[in-house]
Amino acid sequence: MARILLAEDDESMRSFLAKALKRAGHEVIDADNGLDALALLGESGFDLLLADVVMPGLDGIELARRAAKEQPGIRVMFITGFAAVALKARDQGPTGARVLSKPFHLKDLVRQIDAMLRTAGPVSGNS
Repeated sequence: MARILLAEDDESMRSFLAKALKRAGHEVIDADNGLDALALLGESGFDLLLADVVMPGLDGIELARRAAKEQPGIRVMFITGFAAVALKARDQGPTGARVLSKPFHLKDLVRQIDAMLRTAGPVSGNS
């Protein structure tokens, strides 16, 4: 089980993703914007940041940069519905970050997250 910080401003998408990841056995803490997610990062360790790229307050790319400084080794996956934004996220995000374009199947999301988590050991110690 991994500890995942989910940052997504669309309430229905956030709820849908959180439920699916919890069913897959992960602990999920969610935030509806980048600034709230950043505050949660300071409270405890996370194995993975799953962030929408386009959010109010603090976008997912800047959130991921700050997360990587605060928690070196945290894995990052961006989700976005915009191809140009996906390219920007890939090029400007932390090393090793993955980008998943919307729409996607939940099975693909869970499979990619599990693969990312298997390639490196636990970060938070909660896995």
